[in-house]
Amino acid sequence: MSFEYSQELSNDYEILLETDKEYDVIIYAGDDENVEEMHALSNILRIRSQYFRTAFSNELIDKKDGKYICNLPKISPQFFKIILRFIYCGKIDLTKLQGSDILNFLMAVDELKIQTLVNCVQEYLIKHHSEFLQQNPIKILETVHQLENFTELWKFFLEKICKEPDIIFNSDKFICLKTPLLELLLKQDDLLLDEIVIWDNLIKWTFAQHPSIQQDVKKWNKEDITIMENTFRKFIPLIRFYQISSEDFLDKVYPFKALLPEDLINKILAFHMKKQNFDIQPPRKPKAIYDSVLIKPQHFAIFSSWIEKKDLSYYNVKDVKHLPYNFNLLYCASKDGDTLATFHAKCDYKGATIIIAKISNSDQIVGGYNPLFWDSSSTCKSTKDSFIFSFKNKDDIQSAKVGYSNGINSIGGFPPNGLVFGGGGGGCHLALYINGWYSNANANNKSYPNIGIPSGNFDVDDYEVFQVIQSD
Repeated sequence: MSFEYSQELSNDYEILLETDKEYDVIIYAGDDENVEEMHALSNILRIRSQYFRTAFSNELIDKKDGKYICNLPKISPQFFKIILRFIYCGKIDLTKLQGSDILNFLMAVDELKIQTLVNCVQEYLIKHHSEFLQQNPIKILETVHQLENFTELWKFFLEKICKEPDIIFNSDKFICLKTPLLELLLKQDDLLLDEIVIWDNLIKWTFAQHPSIQQDVKKWNKEDITIMENTFRKFIPLIRFYQISSEDFLDKVYPFKALLPEDLINKILAFHMKKQNFDIQPPRKPKAIYDSVLIKPQHFAIFSSWIEKKDLSYYNVKDVKHLPYNFNLLYCASKDGDTLATFHAKCDYKGATIIIAKISNSDQIVGGYNPLFWDSSSTCKSTKDSFIFSFKNKDDIQSAKVGYSNGINSIGGFPPNGLVFGGGGGGCHLALYINGWYSNANANNKSYPNIGIPSGNFDVDDYEVFQVIQSD
């Protein structure tokens, strides 16, 4: 039989820190007038910090009267007290620090090479101070990029910028972005910007690096061209020129042909004029924001429009990052197990949900929106906000049809069955029964109109359930 008293051990070490006796290390934290003396035990510092372990082992710290003398001018006394407490007893409280202080604290922790605390502080910053991180994204991004241990912050920023590139590309400080960072951003396949917008910003950035060069390309001399070419050259492979329309190419790109290789210009012209095929880079694609294997992000824009009883084009299908709803995947039959028990375990009492099913041997997807919740109460619920839908061809938005409930027996929960839209006598308009998927457009209850869902029993390749939550 074994026992563990980790909390008691932590408390004892905290007492050891506070008693401040029998120490063998004197630490001077801070610089100039803001210097404070603190004491510690070298063995504890060795065990908990790679910085101290290396310094003590290689005799990089001076010793006087039997005590190590350690100077840390770059770390403030306030920060080192927090760090020392963590080193001794694993406790830390960041709630009294502002976002900028926490970032500076993180850099101090990194200097002392305490990786556990580096990870902890990164997680805290992302979770509790995301607004601060976006206030001056370029400065913070450059700081994070320089420090290899800040992997979580770097990942957070990169994903945020790819989803919401305006925070960088529309910033008045965009032109101050350093070359390696701009190059790295333009390499991202999921950067959610039209290629011509990337081009426009790149031209603006290049001019900003050379303010003495005139904006009018026709007035450039040979020296101007050489200077601009040298700055611009490394970005050329990162621009997906074939994804730029012929109109934009002629209006915005071609005037700067002096910056581009002649053979590239000729290929692009041939691509647009003769429709010749080349080995070209694919368009940038945002990561699957909604984790669906059945539909594309544009479908969620349509669902958002239908939830608000608007035309399917009410929300821009190309601007999925600004939808008023978040769609969180609760259940995917092919991944989670295609059983009714699993459906109920993952989807019951989760609030509003939308169901998407792909019909076998066709391109059709069908489904429905439940604004209430799923359960197994053996009752029907009535609402006029629920709807069923069908895309005859999931890749053709114009093939979409939607039908709203008339407010009678709209949603049903009848164990051992799964989901039911339009429950009652005479069958259902869309349902997942114990023996499979079923639809009866002519059900006696007439809860929903006929929108072209196949009648009778039908098979599906897969189906997904998303929780629908209104955005902040």
